[in-house]
Amino acid sequence: MVSYTEYLYFNTKQKREYVNITHEIERIVSSSGIIEGMVLVSAMHITAGVYVNDAESGLIKDIDEWLQKLAPYAEYNHHKTGETNGDAHLKNLLIGHQVIIPITAGSLDLGQWQQIYYAEFDGQRRKRLIVKVMGEKEGESDEET
Repeated sequence: MVSYTEYLYFNTKQKREYVNITHEIERIVSSSGIIEGMVLVSAMHITAGVYVNDAESGLIKDIDEWLQKLAPYAEYNHHKTGETNGDAHLKNLLIGHQVIIPITAGSLDLGQWQQIYYAEFDGQRRKRLIVKVMGEKEGESDEET
């Protein structure tokens, strides 16, 4: 098994933003040369997340409204430490910070409507995401590595 790593960087214009990163992940998988395996996509910040769902604008708005209802901007104990982003930490817990996608025949093995999203909950500053592709390249097997 081999692995390949790239990082993506974000500096969103909005405090909360949902960025479709499917094409970037496809590019990274292609660059890796891995044909069978998986890709881990993980936000490296505790106020951002990664999820898989439909790329339909109404649904994205529904997700944002749902997160706002469950973790509204409010006064949290976290704010007593000098921070003001308690809601962003809670939204991260609801969405999750990473996904694992299978790779089959060198491509992401997603369902018909599935897309990969970076979810920013405390944006307008530089953040990082790791993409780690793991698996086998053409002509390799576990016995050879």
